[in-house]
Amino acid sequence: MSLHRDISENITEAYYRGLMHSVGYRSKDLDKPQIAVVNSWTDVNPGHQPLKALSDRVKEGIWAAGGCPAEFNVPAPCDGMAQGPGMHYILPQRDLIAASIEAMARAHGFEALVMLGSCDKILPGMLMAAIRLNLPTLFLTAGAMLPRRMGDRSVVTSDLKEAIGKRRADEIDQHTFLNWSQRFCASAGTCSMMGTANTMGCFLEAAGLAPFGSATMLAFDGAKARQARDVGERIVTLAKEKQPLSRFLNQTSLENGIKLISALGGSTNAVLHLMACASLMNIPLDLKAFDRIQRSVPLVGKYKPSSEFNLNDLHETGGVPAVLKAIQEYLSLDVPLAASGGLLGEKIESAPNPDGRIIRSASDPILPDGCFSILTGNLAPCGAVVKKSGVEPRMLVHRGSAYVFDSEEEVREFLFAKDVKPGSVLVVRHEGPRGGPGMRELSIPAAMLVGMGLHTSVAMVTDGRFSGATRGPCVGHVCPEAWEGGPIAFICDGDEIEINIPENRIQLLISEQELDRRRRKGAKRPDHPAPGMLAVYRKTVSGADTGAIWL
Repeated sequence: MSLHRDISENITEAYYRGLMHSVGYRSKDLDKPQIAVVNSWTDVNPGHQPLKALSDRVKEGIWAAGGCPAEFNVPAPCDGMAQGPGMHYILPQRDLIAASIEAMARAHGFEALVMLGSCDKILPGMLMAAIRLNLPTLFLTAGAMLPRRMGDRSVVTSDLKEAIGKRRADEIDQHTFLNWSQRFCASAGTCSMMGTANTMGCFLEAAGLAPFGSATMLAFDGAKARQARDVGERIVTLAKEKQPLSRFLNQTSLENGIKLISALGGSTNAVLHLMACASLMNIPLDLKAFDRIQRSVPLVGKYKPSSEFNLNDLHETGGVPAVLKAIQEYLSLDVPLAASGGLLGEKIESAPNPDGRIIRSASDPILPDGCFSILTGNLAPCGAVVKKSGVEPRMLVHRGSAYVFDSEEEVREFLFAKDVKPGSVLVVRHEGPRGGPGMRELSIPAAMLVGMGLHTSVAMVTDGRFSGATRGPCVGHVCPEAWEGGPIAFICDGDEIEINIPENRIQLLISEQELDRRRRKGAKRPDHPAPGMLAVYRKTVSGADTGAIWL
C-alpha cells in the first residue's frame, strides 16, 4: 500500500474516530474488532425487558476477549399486546427490524454482531438481517418467563388466552378472570410455552447460532449472565477468525433446525419465517419440501399449550440438546456450531437421554411424522399450514358447514354474541399479508374456541396466521389469499368444507363449474384500510407460501 493511500485513509478515518472519541471510545479501543450488540430491549415487552441488563454482560465478555462492543437498538413489538388493530403492524415489523439492522451494520462497518432478542418477529427479523450481512453472528435470548403454580397445575400465557373463552362460556366468574389476568404472567421473559418465540429460540440452538439452553433457561437464572459473557467472548473469536454466518447457517443446518422444531411441536409461524430465510439464502424450499423435511422426524415432545409441560420442564429434562440426541439418527451431525465450537454430534453426546415423559424416544414417539401438516386442495392450491400435534384426534378429519367472515373483528363479534354450532367451519378471510394488511394472527378467536370447549367440534380456516400458542383444528396461511383472488374469497355461508389432516388435504366441496362461476362473477374486497407504511406493504409483500417477505 502506498504512503499516499495510508495518509488518505488515516485522514478519512479521523472523522469516524473523532466522533467515536466523543462518546468515550479510546484510540486503542477502535483498533480492536468492532462488535455490534444489537439489542431489542424495551420496557413494554416481557420477553425483552431482561435484555437491558443482559447486554452489559455480553459487552463485558467482548471487552474481556479483546473486542470493542457498540450497542444499538431495534423495535421489539409484543404479539400478545398488539391484538386487534395493532396486529396489522406486527409481521411488517419483522422486515423493518431486518432492514434497520442491515442498514446500521453496513453504515457503521461493524465486523461481527451479537443479536439480543426473544420474541415472535424479532428473532426472525434479526436472523434475516444476519443472512443478508453474512458477518460473524451469535444470538442470545432473554430466557423464559417463570411459570405460575395454581393449585396442582402450572399456568402460562396461553392459559390466560384460553381463559377469555372460559369467561365467555361462564365457566369462571369475573373475579376469577381478573385474578388470573394479574397472576398468570409471573415474571418477565418469553412466554413459557412452545410459541413462536421459543420455537425460533430453539431453532437457533439447533442451528448452532445460540448457546445450548439459552431459549429454555429461566430468564433470571444466574447461568444466563454467565452465558451472556460466554457469548461476548465467543463472538470476538469468530470476528478475529472472520467466520461468516454462512459457514454455520446453510442448507444442512437449516434442515436440522426444521427437524428440531418439528420434533418439539413448534409454532406454525416458524414455517413462515424459515421459508423467508431460505429465500434469502437462495435455498430452493417450497412448502412441499418443508413438509418432506419436517415429516422425516418423529414428534418426541409437546409443551404448553398442547400439553401440561412448560418450557422450564423441557429445560430441566435436558432442553434442546436432549431432543437433538433423541432424534440424532435423522440429523446431519457433522455440522459446525458457531456458539460453542466443535461439531453438533460431539456436543450432544453428553446430553441426557430421553426421560420417556417430557422428552420421548424416537422409538416411542407421540407421532411418527412431525408436528405440522401442509394441506393442499382446491381451497388452498398453494398450500396451508396446521399444527396437527395440537389437534384432538377426533378432529383430524372434519367436515362442516362454512360460516364466512371478512375480518378478525367479525369472527370475534360472532364468538361473543352468537351460539356457535358444533361441526361448523369458521372461515376468516382477507387477513392475509396483503388483505389484512399484515397477516394478523387470530390467536384470541382460536383460544376462545378452546376455552368454550369448541375445539373438539369446530374448525377455523384463514389466510391469516395463528399464534404458536394455538391449539385445535386451526388451518392458517391459506394461499393464494382472498385479496389476491384465491379460492377462499369465493366461499359462501353453508358451503361444505373438508379438512383431512392425515391425507394433507383441504377441500371446498363444490363443483369446479360452480367455483368457476363464482370466479367469473368476482368477489368484492372489504374495506380494509392500509394507512402509512401498510400501503407500501400491501403493494410489495410476497405470499405466505414464500415467507411474506417485504423488504
